[in-house]
Amino acid sequence: MNITIIGTGYVGLVTGVCLADLGNHVFCLDLDPVKIATLNSGGIPIYEPGLADLVHSNVAARRLVFSTDVELAVAHGDVQFIAVGTPPDEDGSADLKYVLAAARSIGRSMKGFKVVVDKSTVPVGTAEKVGAAIRDELEKRGLTDQRFAVVSNPEFLKEGAAVEDFMRPDRIVLGVDDNDTGREALAVMRKLYAPFNRNHERMRVMNVKSAEFTKYAANAMLATRISFMNELANLADKVGADIEMVRQGIGSDPRIGYSFLYAGTGYGGSCFPKDVQALMRSAGEYGQQLQVLEAVEAVNDAQKHVLVRKIFERFGNDLKGKTFAVWGLAFKPNTDDMREAPSRVLLGALARAGARIVAHDPVAVQETKRVLPLDFADAPSCIEQIEFANDPVAALDGADALVIMTEWKAYRSPNLERLKAVMKAPVIFDGRNLYEPETMREAGVTYLGIGRNSY
Repeated sequence: MNITIIGTGYVGLVTGVCLADLGNHVFCLDLDPVKIATLNSGGIPIYEPGLADLVHSNVAARRLVFSTDVELAVAHGDVQFIAVGTPPDEDGSADLKYVLAAARSIGRSMKGFKVVVDKSTVPVGTAEKVGAAIRDELEKRGLTDQRFAVVSNPEFLKEGAAVEDFMRPDRIVLGVDDNDTGREALAVMRKLYAPFNRNHERMRVMNVKSAEFTKYAANAMLATRISFMNELANLADKVGADIEMVRQGIGSDPRIGYSFLYAGTGYGGSCFPKDVQALMRSAGEYGQQLQVLEAVEAVNDAQKHVLVRKIFERFGNDLKGKTFAVWGLAFKPNTDDMREAPSRVLLGALARAGARIVAHDPVAVQETKRVLPLDFADAPSCIEQIEFANDPVAALDGADALVIMTEWKAYRSPNLERLKAVMKAPVIFDGRNLYEPETMREAGVTYLGIGRNSY
């Protein structure tokens, strides 16, 4: 099939590349000429395991092209995926200006029946707005009888495992209208996604608004589990319980399960913070207050400061003359995404308190350098206190403490003797509970985790 992807950000690029790998001819459109030039020269603007190889192989097979040409893009695809950004507006709601601009571009150039797919994460009711924008442009062209369909097909991709998630989805949610045009669009989408249903049916077909709601509901539920466990972890520190033992105890209940029950320094990234806010904003438009999600957001904001508080309790609020090694900067492993990363809160607090920081991350250093001026706009001189090491051990040299912010595999089995030899003092603040407290204690390491300080 001929497929057009509008937007080559995280979702759009992964979607386009994976559909091309299934044998489709995919045209990826983006209005950013620098990004398109990067892709056409073999570069990849985001870090995602396995993505670069798929891009290169499908470009070589001529199933995948990148361009800024809107008319060619609309002419190419029988299915037009809208996968542009929906950043939070000032009030927390999803900003749909890029989605509606893409819809208008389709309306200005389309010829023949098109299936327009909302792949971006959008609030309930967006499909109606997309349809109205397309019809408005068609009317300007005198094409009032031109047929098209708008389908909701939310993505469920985890950063760091997006290719695997796309190629082996646990479900494919499709929202379609219950009319002749909707049924025609559903037939097209069934054909497109047929390769994923050979083992068993993965498609979940519903009305459009339910599909739009499903994406927000899923992310809100996962965010809730994270904040719930973080709040319990903070209580565990006070009562003398071990949150990891608690996690195993409740996770073994099949009604609960183990996923998203790890205590830590809070969630970040491009989805959970934005989607929780957008869902609350949508509820407010209907006069409803989502009290649980308000608590989820408040707990998460506070959790990003938990390690900072633990550090201040041990070293005092004036950290001049102190050096801290930081392992991990990205909000999660296997990505370079620094959006809402808890490490940004930590770096900001330590640097403003006068500390010297030596940080390591396998892939997120360049992105960290890009966002630092934003985080220190009020205190640009603090950036000079932050250095970057080429390997984890180098970051430890002369450090008063090690702070772990991201659970990269490379950090899971440290050489404790080497660590003790190069640090001023063997102190670890573990924001991801990578290590067993008893093992650290027996090794002579002072260990402070999240909800694991009963030892």
